[in-house]
Amino acid sequence: MHATKADALTAFNEAKFGMFIHWGLYAALGGVWKGERMEDGGTGPCVAEWIMRRKSIPRAEYAKLTDSFNPVKFDADEWAQIAADAGMKYMVITAKHHDGFAMYDSAVGDFNIVKATPFRRDVVAELHTACTHRDIRFGVYYSHGLDWRDGGAQGRDLPGVDLAQVNLNAVNDWDPPPGVTEQDYVEHKALVQVEELARKMPDLFLLWFDGEGWQTPESSMRYYRRLYRHAPELVCNSRIGPKGAWDAGDYQSTGDNHIPSPDEIGKTYWETCGTMNNSWGYKSYDHDWKCPVEVLSWLIDVVSRGGNYLLNVGPTGEGVIPVESVRVLREVGKWLRVNGDAIYGTRAWSIFREGPTELSRKGTGQRAKQGFTAQFTPGDFWFTEKDGRVYAIALACPENQQALIRSLKDTPVANVRMLGSDHPVSWESTSDGLRVALPERTSDIGYALGIDLS
Repeated sequence: MHATKADALTAFNEAKFGMFIHWGLYAALGGVWKGERMEDGGTGPCVAEWIMRRKSIPRAEYAKLTDSFNPVKFDADEWAQIAADAGMKYMVITAKHHDGFAMYDSAVGDFNIVKATPFRRDVVAELHTACTHRDIRFGVYYSHGLDWRDGGAQGRDLPGVDLAQVNLNAVNDWDPPPGVTEQDYVEHKALVQVEELARKMPDLFLLWFDGEGWQTPESSMRYYRRLYRHAPELVCNSRIGPKGAWDAGDYQSTGDNHIPSPDEIGKTYWETCGTMNNSWGYKSYDHDWKCPVEVLSWLIDVVSRGGNYLLNVGPTGEGVIPVESVRVLREVGKWLRVNGDAIYGTRAWSIFREGPTELSRKGTGQRAKQGFTAQFTPGDFWFTEKDGRVYAIALACPENQQALIRSLKDTPVANVRMLGSDHPVSWESTSDGLRVALPERTSDIGYALGIDLS
């Protein structure tokens, strides 16, 4: 990490909650190709943005989607307002995913939303402006490791790449561009577009790389230096480098829909990205939406361990964020308007949680198979810390309004207040824990206490 990034990383840590947006040509298909759903056979993951690989769609045939991709319902201001309503402090949009299609006006070829589609508008630029007007920090996703349209051997001819660490089923082995090496792709597209994005938006907050398995320390440093030329304060994630190399980039990206255990956290600053259902890109038949309590449990669980939560929405081919996502996000925002002091700008406390409910968040596939079954109890608490104050966050209220926080047993307490409430709070420090008589609830989902230790 370069010293110029210190202020940006502080801002990153204070933000805690961001909106991820997976949107591209694949949205027009909604996870269905020629009548077949993603799960009906193919190679690779069943998440909707992988449909080109999953169904082995030839490059020329996939490119024909641009003729009809015209998301006239897209409204950058509306999307930015949804993020603001949800209490999200930063946004990350897919500037280019694995299909090679750019969602901005790129000078590298014509395979982008401005030059190749009837829409002819720069989505990235419009969102950048809309977020700036709402004090939402703006970032972009860029798949540097995979490009099914223009990539070459996808790392097989790059010296130093450990092929045992990558998914060889992810590469374009059905219709690769003839005569193109991976070095060609890196030199003439990936590096150029990454630098182009930083040059277009020198105030860019974050660049979220993907495709880390195909990188070496040396290749990742080339991207890092290109960014630094134009945006020295921009932060980027660890997926800029080799798989599992937490020393790459400025902060650590954990696995998708994965909350790390303490021994998996390799950097001071880190982030978990998650989905609203079981796909990143829009899947027309996936209606397994996370409820507000589930989303909050992810956010609180991540923040209590010291991380950020980047929650994805997958807009439709028309440019609409699904109404189910919007409804849930606004409920989360209502909770944060009351309890945000326990989230924004906090650090991990010495204990991150207590209580009987067992949680396991180990990937998108696990969530898809198991769904959400946790029933939180009044004894489940998560903890954060800020400026010497400890916050205890609960997602369930005791029927008798008497809370017991066991992690604070025999701990001298100077004051306790319920966030969002002006009513006094009575408490008692005991050998069993801190007993708190809760005032009237201030939010529909649980509550948070600010506890000053003496």
